[in-house]
Amino acid sequence: MAEADLGTLPGARALLLDTASAIMREGDVDDISLSELSLRSGLNSALVKYYFGNKAGLLKALLDRDWQAIVTSVDALVAKDGWDPEAKLRRHISKVVDTFYAVPYLNRLTMRLVGESDEAEARRIADCYLSPLYRAYEQLIGDGVKAEVFRPIDPQLFYFTVTGAVDRFFSARLVLRHCFDQEVLTEELRDRYREHTVDIIMAGILAH
Repeated sequence: MAEADLGTLPGARALLLDTASAIMREGDVDDISLSELSLRSGLNSALVKYYFGNKAGLLKALLDRDWQAIVTSVDALVAKDGWDPEAKLRRHISKVVDTFYAVPYLNRLTMRLVGESDEAEARRIADCYLSPLYRAYEQLIGDGVKAEVFRPIDPQLFYFTVTGAVDRFFSARLVLRHCFDQEVLTEELRDRYREHTVDIIMAGILAH
């Protein structure tokens, strides 16, 4: 396929990203092979170079796509009027669980790309995606403390608590398989873990 023809395939870029995401979700990994990507998507692997430069560029584009949806959602939640701080934080933690169920590789891919990138790219990832989430926690927790709903806690440590609790669970397929004879993370298990995580974390932050 000539390079001039590559960009004429409608939806090819989005399909490559969707397929890469599916491969990583199903394999519980933070990497892909271009041969598997080509086979699963039905597209020429040369399209990776055309759209993204190389595999690393594709992974960065996937990270950007997944994180942008999260940041947009968090910003909208913080700005939402008529919701008390407790309701907002419960809603956010629930959405984090749902997000990691959909893209369980996200935190591992983020840490991998931050570690493998040069200083400028690592800073871009942090500034665009990690820092906004931390600032949202500052706002949500600060509002709750002012309303005397939350006790004062460190937003930075809260970030690690939420992210760690969710990431660890959704990257635990081997534990499920060998300890609990369960091969897949079902929606029913996701829902139970969502309720459990929200209750545990909120019990630690509520003033009463």
